Amino acid sequence: MSASLGIDFGTSHTAAALRRPDGRVESVLFDGSPLLPSAVYAGDDGQVLVGRDARDAARTDPSRFEPHPKRRVDDGTVLLGESEIAVGDLFTAVLARVRSESERVLGAAPADVVLTHPAAWGPTRRLVLQDAARAAGFANPALLPEPVAAAAYYVAELGHQVPVGSAVVVHDFGGGTFDASVVRRTETGFEVLAVDGIDDLGGVDIDNAVIGHLRHLGDDDQWQRLLTPRTAAERRQWRGFHDDVREAKERLSRQSTAELFIPVLDREVHLTRDELETLTRPLLARAPKVVEAVIRTSGLPDEAIAGIFLVGGASRMPLVATLIHRELGRPATVIDRLEQVVAHGALLAAQAPGPVPVQAPAPIPAQTPAPVPGQAPPVAAPMPAYAPQPYQPSPRTPPPPPPQSPTRPAPERAGMPAPLWVAAALMGIQALIWLWVLAIGPVRFWGVSALPLLAAIPLLRVRRPWALVACAVLQVLGALFITVRLYHSVSMS
Repeated sequence: MSASLGIDFGTSHTAAALRRPDGRVESVLFDGSPLLPSAVYAGDDGQVLVGRDARDAARTDPSRFEPHPKRRVDDGTVLLGESEIAVGDLFTAVLARVRSESERVLGAAPADVVLTHPAAWGPTRRLVLQDAARAAGFANPALLPEPVAAAAYYVAELGHQVPVGSAVVVHDFGGGTFDASVVRRTETGFEVLAVDGIDDLGGVDIDNAVIGHLRHLGDDDQWQRLLTPRTAAERRQWRGFHDDVREAKERLSRQSTAELFIPVLDREVHLTRDELETLTRPLLARAPKVVEAVIRTSGLPDEAIAGIFLVGGASRMPLVATLIHRELGRPATVIDRLEQVVAHGALLAAQAPGPVPVQAPAPIPAQTPAPVPGQAPPVAAPMPAYAPQPYQPSPRTPPPPPPQSPTRPAPERAGMPAPLWVAAALMGIQALIWLWVLAIGPVRFWGVSALPLLAAIPLLRVRRPWALVACAVLQVLGALFITVRLYHSVSMS
């Protein structure tokens, strides 16, 4: 077995996973961390720094710094300082760092490379990524949609049951964007049925909302100095403040309070999780609507949706899973180190058919209920191979519509109220006649007076205005007939 490398080039961070020739799987570490900041910095000498080095250099001159090059994929070029650099070159710099670290671990270049991308990316964007990977030294990188990699991890590593024909909804809330996809399992792998997203909803937008919330503290001049720095000292404060905001947001995902220092104001602020959730709820409430839309667009019935899988660093906020459960009525699966899911899933989706190796290390633990004593843990389902080729959505035929249950015709609505008034008036006349019959008539006429009522009972089962009128007319005629007979009987006697 040859070595394989899975790469998730993200908006804020890039993650990579290696499968060694002996089958062991591990995360690639960058400066001791499994997450490489996707940030780049263009130096005066033309050298492009990546990761933490780029962030550190940005404290001196933020104009040469691009924290999220993936967001600039459509821009063609980016102005960093006085240098205009192609977006593909920024991608190449990040991917070259991944290659050098993986070669340092393996001692040689990996034979197979799988590079993930958003499912909504078209051919133009995919080519930018693929050309950058080749320029970084990867000879023949295979492209894989991110939600396909996440679905592979959901089935093979977490052990969730997704039968052929069923689907998993991948909720990818990353640093720069939000994407939702419905990924259906087929006989040969996975296919993306529906995908949609929000370009201006990510961890960066949450950070900006927190900064906007703090603007009421201090005056505008102080905030102007902090957010648009001009001196080297102000640039360091600006970079450090943004990092502190991001870290405070992440701490509030684990605990209920966090402290944040605002440098220009020389003030420490106390933030709570409730404040963060109140502030970000209008932003996060947009995501469940997108998830519901892709589920409906996929055309799958509710029972075919096996689960909702949250990936992306910003999905760690507790409010994200809460809103999904509240709005859609479905609990979502959340794991611990969810930034690494796509990179590991890329290896699982690209591996040869067969069960996932049991000895694969570094599983990302899921927040699932503890196993019941005496019961064996779920066995991971075999994963089919994913062909290393540019992704194109598979053509599919729409599922047949669900059988229509026979429906009873709606009862006719009552017509104009005039027939009912006529019937009521006739019944009133009949009642007066009967009272007169019962008051002065012989006993033999009492039973006879009820005959029109008995004769009209079948008409009462027909719930139509004309039937009520006919019933009333019939009984009034009967009552008049009895009245005539009674009058004749009285006069003869």
